[in-house]
Amino acid sequence: MLRVTNVTCARGGIPVLSDVSFEVIAGQALVLRGPNGIGKTTLLRTLAGLQPALAGDVDADVDDLAYASHADGIKTALSVTENLKFWADVYGNPVPDTIWEAFDLADLQDRIAGTLSAGQKRRLGLARLGVIGRKILFLDEPTVSLDGFSVKLFAKWLQDTHLAGGGIAVIATHIDLGIDAPELDLTPFKADLNFGGGADEAFL
Repeated sequence: MLRVTNVTCARGGIPVLSDVSFEVIAGQALVLRGPNGIGKTTLLRTLAGLQPALAGDVDADVDDLAYASHADGIKTALSVTENLKFWADVYGNPVPDTIWEAFDLADLQDRIAGTLSAGQKRRLGLARLGVIGRKILFLDEPTVSLDGFSVKLFAKWLQDTHLAGGGIAVIATHIDLGIDAPELDLTPFKADLNFGGGADEAFL
């Protein structure tokens, strides 16, 4: 289970969200909604442990957590296969045979990643999630650059493989992924401008 209790987070030292609380149990996802700038990315980074919370608690095993941002996170000089093997080796896992079909990469295994289209790079970046073996995924606009077919592929992997296997996902997205997941509107959690505290972390 992922339990978030009264979390307040900041961007560039300025509080953006306060007293955010929710729970997500194994096998479920939660979709974060809200206008641009509300703090979805900041919250995901805070929950993933990439920056400190100003207040509140995140109850989860840190070794279960993984964050995927807008960046694809691929090595352009390596092939598609070498990229996935690199990340699998980092986490001590094999590359699942099912990953190639799941992300429509079977015909691209020997291609150098730097020669892929934006959508193909995105599919490769998302395929990393299938080799690292982390149970709790924080996904920040995961379908950027994907066409409709690829969005459905990703949603199917998320629902049928990750969640069906007992995983958890917290997703910031403006589109309908077509998965069975409740939504949390972050607008009511917008921080009071007079909220005390702050942090000196850089926002990247």
